[in-house]
Amino acid sequence: MNIPETLKFTKDHEWVKIEGNTATVGITEFAQGELGDIVYVEIETEGEEVEQGDVFGTVEAVKTVSDLLMPITGTVSEFNTELESSPEIVNEDPYEKGWMIKVTISDGANMDELLTPEQYKELIGS
Repeated sequence: MNIPETLKFTKDHEWVKIEGNTATVGITEFAQGELGDIVYVEIETEGEEVEQGDVFGTVEAVKTVSDLLMPITGTVSEFNTELESSPEIVNEDPYEKGWMIKVTISDGANMDELLTPEQYKELIGS
């Protein structure tokens, strides 16, 4: 299982890459594996401030539809438009090309609640 050391994670299987005041967010390799073949990604929160723990979008797989939960409080500044025509990128490359949103981090974003790679490995039993 690939769990990059440069990322932070949530208990809900989102990953976060923090660069300055911007966070890139996607779902983990574990999550996409559990979901199966992803057929649609819907993000309707672009331009909105979303609180940590609130739904920022959904991901639809052959088996199920799952809510995507915001890992930190911030404004959704960008959606990965590649996913509109090729949602399977999330299955193929969840940590690079399969990113979902970019977020402008708000003050008090509660980043201390994010998991380290070691904590995430423990969570999924890896």
